[in-house]
Amino acid sequence: MPDALDALFKPRSVAVIGASAREHSVGHSVVANLQAFGYVGAKYPVHPKATEICGLKAYPSLDAIPGPVDLAHIIIPSSQVPRAMAECGRKGVRAVIINSGGFKEIGAEGERLQDAFLAEARRHGIRVLGPNCQGIINTDPAHRAYCNFTNTLPQAGSISLAALSGGVGGFMLQSLADLGVGLRMYASNGNACDISIAEILRYWGDDAGTRAILLYTEGFADPKAFYEVARDVAARKPVLAMKAGRTEQGAKAASSHTGSLAGVDIATELIFEKAGILGFSDEGELIRAAMAFASQPIPRGPRVAILTNTGGPAVIATDVLVSIGLQVPTLGEASVARLRAALLPQAALENPVDVIATAGAEHFRQALEVLLEDDAIDALYVNFVTPSFTDTQAIAREIVAVNQRRCKPLVCNLMTDLSQERFRVTQRILLEGGVPCYGYPGEAARALGALHRYGVLRARPCAAPQVFDDVDAARARKVIAAAQRARRTVLAADEVATLFECYRIPLADWAMADSADAAVAAAERIGLPVVLKIDSPMASHKSDVGGVAVNLRDAAAVRAAVRDMQQRLAHLGPLRFMVQKFMPAGQELIVGATRSGTLGHLLMFGLGGIHVEVLKDVVFKLGPLSAPEAESMLDGIRAKALLRGVRGQPGVCREALVTLLQRLSMLLSDLPMIEELDLNPVLGYADSVCAVDGRVRVGPVPENSR
Repeated sequence: MPDALDALFKPRSVAVIGASAREHSVGHSVVANLQAFGYVGAKYPVHPKATEICGLKAYPSLDAIPGPVDLAHIIIPSSQVPRAMAECGRKGVRAVIINSGGFKEIGAEGERLQDAFLAEARRHGIRVLGPNCQGIINTDPAHRAYCNFTNTLPQAGSISLAALSGGVGGFMLQSLADLGVGLRMYASNGNACDISIAEILRYWGDDAGTRAILLYTEGFADPKAFYEVARDVAARKPVLAMKAGRTEQGAKAASSHTGSLAGVDIATELIFEKAGILGFSDEGELIRAAMAFASQPIPRGPRVAILTNTGGPAVIATDVLVSIGLQVPTLGEASVARLRAALLPQAALENPVDVIATAGAEHFRQALEVLLEDDAIDALYVNFVTPSFTDTQAIAREIVAVNQRRCKPLVCNLMTDLSQERFRVTQRILLEGGVPCYGYPGEAARALGALHRYGVLRARPCAAPQVFDDVDAARARKVIAAAQRARRTVLAADEVATLFECYRIPLADWAMADSADAAVAAAERIGLPVVLKIDSPMASHKSDVGGVAVNLRDAAAVRAAVRDMQQRLAHLGPLRFMVQKFMPAGQELIVGATRSGTLGHLLMFGLGGIHVEVLKDVVFKLGPLSAPEAESMLDGIRAKALLRGVRGQPGVCREALVTLLQRLSMLLSDLPMIEELDLNPVLGYADSVCAVDGRVRVGPVPENSR
């Protein structure tokens, strides 16, 4: 509800329940911050005994406040919060920030208190930020709302920041301020019992004053809701995000290769990618990228021109730029000629362009103009060392003048001695002129790389998942329903094969047998040679127990293989066998999926066969897949050259692989009860692909359907 969030971010009046005259307390800090930041609305400290706090008249209760209250801070013991929420309801408060802790995060009793105050809030239509949170900041001069107990008083700007963790949020606030990056709005929502990151993201997406949004999260209560909002907002403005908890390996008990390869954080990464959010794994890099997004346009392409007045840092910058996918191309003859006429004779005119240390403001300006007007250059990287024998402030003013044309992104690696006042002035000129400045070459390069990554995300082809009209979804559902009624979660081999046939997923010819005679008959019907595989719920990976025999070329070999397995594997119980056409050697690939709650399925593609969990050369995407997304999966593995063919070996039919991935994506969309699925291996040929083994695990039938 936008009106409710207006009460949170643009309150006309604020009451602080639990305000305190004791310095360094949360109740004192919130009141003091409202005053120090110049909040333009009415401020009402609430305390049962005090008559004045921070020079403001204090009130014994909300009811005693003479005017209406839009927003209330609650900073009292958790046991008193439900009563305070009821008082807010009687007063007509529209939004509440609960700074107090002691709720769901501490256990059952805390959860009971949280449920109690939330019931009161819902009864009165109050929106709640928190509990166990910091609050919000809005630097808009029309509001100047610092409803927060942190110490950083930011300058107004265009970056809005949301953080689940108050500690990380406070650090990021200070880091932005240290870099001279202005803030638009801030929110830290703690337990997030009501107002979610997704709602805040939508609100800022509609806020004209927010140019870019930063997010720090430790997870989503409703990943699907977040994705749907993020997809819409990221299409309109940059969203930069980081999620903590990236190293724990998830799905350890998964029976499929796909499940065991999907780390615990993979779903969040895929949400970011599919929604068009720029993801980061380092909070410092995220903040430094925000500095560039605060003022710079998005580059049209990857080509960077480096302008420097010393050589070494430009070499470092070149290495970093190239390593992250940008280009440092040779300049064209026309640009070189213009530079030669404008610069000192000792200047290096290739890219990087080295104007040398004695270059003055006019040399920087003319070189930048040349690079700005070169159509073969998409972005400018300035390495500016501040020698004592040049007018660095004049140089800074010329860099600012070029930057303010906003034709191409410009970042600056400012290498200086900030203990000297003249160089602090130089830095201030650059920062006030909107030039993002970084202390190290690699930092500036990676910030420019983030701008380019966002440009690539924004330019991705937009296509809907393909819908195939030759599938038999009804038959596939019946197969799964039969297994669920029998209380089986792992499908039998013939059930798996039937699912694939229903969706025209290519599979080697097959038949089932429960005896040596039946296996021989099936082999002769399919055509020798064949492969023989056991089908037992006791053996997740057949090859691990010696349950696969390949290239059986005659009836005698088939019969012998069946009898051998019946003898060796008798401990697995009565055996069934899948007899399958023996396929010629091809590139072994794996295609799979694992379900991630309400978010849907994560699809996987990569190198397959018995070594998949050793090599782990796989890529994941969040379904459903469009054709461009399927294409990007093929290009996402390290061994993608094998798909094209190397050293005289044929490649794999790309069109067939893309179609297989899209058909599998449709199968999963139609059959959401599938928990895990593997096609391993899929054999890739120059003109086709063919799966030769598969595994499917489904969820139990819902209780109300039994």
